Amino acid sequence: MGFFDEIKNKLSHEFIDIIEWLDTTDNTIVHRFERYQNEIKNGAKLIVREGQTAVFISEGQLADVFTPGSYDLTTQNLPVLTTLKGWKYGFNSPFKSEVYFVNTHLFTDEKWGTKNPIILNDERYGLVEIRAFGTYTFRIEDAGKFIVDVVGTDGNFTSFEINEHLKSLIATRFTDTVGKANIPIELYAANTTELSQTCQDVMQAEFNRVGIALEKFYIENVSMPEELKKEIFEYSRLNKIDLNKLTQFKAAKAIEVAAANESGAAGAGMGMGMGFAMAQQMGNFMNPMQGAQVTTQAPQAAMPPPMPSVTQYFYATNGKQAGPVATDFLKSLFASRVINKNSLVWKQGMDNWTAIKDVAELKSFLGGNTPPPLPTT
Repeated sequence: MGFFDEIKNKLSHEFIDIIEWLDTTDNTIVHRFERYQNEIKNGAKLIVREGQTAVFISEGQLADVFTPGSYDLTTQNLPVLTTLKGWKYGFNSPFKSEVYFVNTHLFTDEKWGTKNPIILNDERYGLVEIRAFGTYTFRIEDAGKFIVDVVGTDGNFTSFEINEHLKSLIATRFTDTVGKANIPIELYAANTTELSQTCQDVMQAEFNRVGIALEKFYIENVSMPEELKKEIFEYSRLNKIDLNKLTQFKAAKAIEVAAANESGAAGAGMGMGMGFAMAQQMGNFMNPMQGAQVTTQAPQAAMPPPMPSVTQYFYATNGKQAGPVATDFLKSLFASRVINKNSLVWKQGMDNWTAIKDVAELKSFLGGNTPPPLPTT
């Protein structure tokens, strides 16, 4: 051994007797205290600052764990290590052990998000895709378990390394949670607070399993395709407005357009025919004063025969009666999912309210109609 090697060895054994770690980063979770050959002197001083935990590992086994404070390292302060080494009457200086400092302060504003869309089965809109992202806050709760189960022999373990694992865990549990929530798709964005708390409760056990406490979990946004968003907005408006008045308003606009038709006498006659066909839909919205009579004369030569009567149905939605509306308008309500095949309808001449699927002339709404086979000759 050379002269300088002897000096280095002597300094390592005699002058380095304080074990501490001053964190100069904002993302280090675990730092291994580097000591020449991992040798620690008998009576060395261990300093653990607030927001830290010191963990001693001996030959791959978890030994003693120290919370914030100042300690003189003796057999009395190292009971587990003393047992592992079989020291009955103290230990000779120096002894070998790895010391890991663990940051136990809060790691805040960590990002998470769904890498791929989550597919949900909504009762009204069928299979839909959503994405979500947000933030979370965590701390190391059980330093020993975290070292053994996650860190291993990594001498400088950062939040970036654990975040990749945690984000995958969060995305998986978030998908499971929203899949089991079974709430209407439009309510996800409106209930992020409640959904965030539910997800945190579900994920907490998974985090605890590796010594981590999930302190806060936030869903900042739940997004969906633009076409689905527009459909939800349209459905929401239909659900709020008075469909009777909407039908009457559309009938009035149709009469106005027909009356303004510039295609000549035939066009005028068609406009009048449409007016008669839609008169019943207008109801009180366009009625003149009670008792007043309106007489309209048109050139006899331009008058077409009377339009066939329009079948009109009342229908039930959200437990309320609406209508009457023409069959075509009823079909548009079915197409926009305001009503479905089990919705009840009634028209004049029917004994009782009947589901759409059981009304012969409305079965075309359901699709898949085919004619019967041709008779054999």
